[in-house]
Parts: sequence; structure tokens; C-alpha cells
Amino acid sequence: MRVSRRGAVDPFIVMDVMEQARKLEAAGRSIIHMEVGQPGTPAPAGARAALARAMEEGPLGYTVALGLPELRQGIADLYRRWYGVELDPGRVVVTAGSSSAFLLAFTALFEAGERVALGEPGYPSYRQILRALSLEPVGIPTEAGNRLQPVPADLERVEDLAGLIVASPGNPSGTMLSAEALAALIAHAQARDMAFISDEIYHGLDYGTRAVSALEISDDVYVINSFSKYFSMTGWRLGWLVVPEDHVRRIERLAQNMFICPPHASQIAALAALDCTQELEANRAVYAENRRLMLEGLPKAGFTRFAPPDGAFYVYADVSDLTSDSLAFAAEILEGAGVAVTPGLDFDPLRGGRTLRFSYARATADIVEGLARLEAFMAARRR
Repeated sequence: MRVSRRGAVDPFIVMDVMEQARKLEAAGRSIIHMEVGQPGTPAPAGARAALARAMEEGPLGYTVALGLPELRQGIADLYRRWYGVELDPGRVVVTAGSSSAFLLAFTALFEAGERVALGEPGYPSYRQILRALSLEPVGIPTEAGNRLQPVPADLERVEDLAGLIVASPGNPSGTMLSAEALAALIAHAQARDMAFISDEIYHGLDYGTRAVSALEISDDVYVINSFSKYFSMTGWRLGWLVVPEDHVRRIERLAQNMFICPPHASQIAALAALDCTQELEANRAVYAENRRLMLEGLPKAGFTRFAPPDGAFYVYADVSDLTSDSLAFAAEILEGAGVAVTPGLDFDPLRGGRTLRFSYARATADIVEGLARLEAFMAARRR
């Protein structure tokens, strides 16, 4: 049967690493997972209890395409608490994970064939979703001096851009944009009539300075977030999108036809999760301790070149002094140390052969064990 060229997207390498790790575990090996950006904690207890009650009370059928009104209000209230932003809940669109938010955003904003800029290293699915929609991703190489975040000067020499995607905290770097840096990027995009999309999926997971939302700077932006990371609800597949008021109906029509509605059960749980602050902050304290351990332990193992992350739960290390083939190096570490890590090729097709991403999202005991294994493996490798 015939296939489309736009369907020939690259694999998400971290998922391949997960599968290799699973096979080793099935064969009896103990594997420490530092590859996947997934919290090791479950959805908050209050969220699970709320869903259990709802399931006993009646069927969970379709909701309206934009999501439960009370959940949209709850998300708007979150912006008041976190950022001091008064957000009209009518601008909030609940989505089936942040992935569907990207599909909706890219479809609503761009014509087929248009060019959309994204910083590299960056989340690989941006590129692949754009390609699947017949759009052209334009990688913008970022510099270590800018902590692997784009700046307007990086964009000035790139022509014919219809949009820009930024993420702060970033994946894989964990670095954040200051309010001034974010405002400069938004101003640059708006001056060139480029749509600005802010991926804020790791907000809430910061370890010092608070992450800044693009909505603190402008209403003429798209903001994407999710219940996956801070709220520990990856498998529940629920996210949200905030759009300008005059874009809501356009997004609603797309959502009706592409998804019908977000999962009702997940929306019930998410609404309750918004009130589980104490449990969620306890989770963040675990990540903060894991981050401390990583910043101390990775250099002892020989991974010394990285920007300390401001948020999320990743360390993105330059390993060019150790290899030029991060895919093979990650496979060597998995086999020899029993630690799964992600090759940088997922995040930067041109320079990623010289980088690795380490996730510290799992339990602290796993991080301690993983670092010990890495230190022993690298010491043996140097001999």
C-alpha cells in the first residue's frame, strides 16, 4: 500500500532506549532508568480518589471539546497563584496531552510548507510533528554561553520564519529564560509577524528562580502545558493550551474534529490534582535533592561539562571528550553499567552525537545507585 513522505518521521530515540532497557530487565538485569523524562511518583492521592468516586457515580462520557468548564477555571486560577496573571478561563483549551496541543497549535497557526524555528538542542517531537503536518522545522543552534537557549541574534540571520517555539525550562537542558530574555524573543517574533509558542510543560519544577510564563509578557502568544510533569500524570494524557481570545473558536473546531474531547476520566483527576499542592511540592523536593546528587556525582564519574539545570529534571552533558557517537556510547553504558541514558541525537541532529541527557526524575535511591554505577563503569573504562 502507498505511504506519504510526510509520515516518514524520525524515531524518538529515548523510546528505543526504553525498549532496550526493558529487554535487559526481562532477561533478569537490574537497570537504573535515567533515560526517560517521567516522574517516578504516581498521580496525587487526591486525584486518584476523586476519579474512584466519579467512576462509581456514573458513566464518564464525552465532555465538550474544550474541556470541563470547572477544569478550565481551575487552570486559570493556577495562573493567578503561580504568576499573578488574571486569565480568562475561556482562553484555556484542555487537550489530550501536550502532544495534541502541539497538533492543534501547529494546524491553527501555520500553512503547509511554512518554516518554524526551534532551538537546538530541543524536544525532538517538535520537529517530527511539524514534518508530519507538512511544515518545515528550522533548527536554531544555541550556544553554551546562552545556556542552550535561543536569543534574538540567533534568529536574525534566518529568513522566512512563520513561527518560533521555545521551552523554559528546556528539554534536554533544564535551563530557563529570564523575563527579559523571554520578552526579547517575544518582541522579535512579533516584529517579524511570527507566531510565538511557549512550551511551559516543566513549570512548577524549578529550584531557585521561578519560571516565567509568556502570558506574563503578552496575550498574543500560544502557551502549552501539561499535567504530566509537575502533577506526575504522564500516562493520563492530559494537557492544556492557552490561546488569544480570537483564536478560541478556531481551536475548538479543530479539537472537535480531531479529538472530540480530552479523556473525561483524566479531567476529573486533574481537577482534583490542582488542589494537591502539599504532595506535589514534596515530589519537587525529591527532584531538588536528586539534582543536588547529580551535580555532585556526575563530575565524579567523568561527566563534567554541562550547564547546571534551573528546572525540569535533566542534565545535558557535553561528552565530546569521551565520544563522537552518543548512540553507541549510551548503548555501552546501558550494557556495561546497567544505566539507561538518552543519546543527544534525539535533541540535536547535528551536534547530538557528542552529548548525553541524564534524567533524575526517579526515586532518590535510584539516583544514588545510578551514579555509583556510572562512576564505577567510567573508572573501569578509563583503565
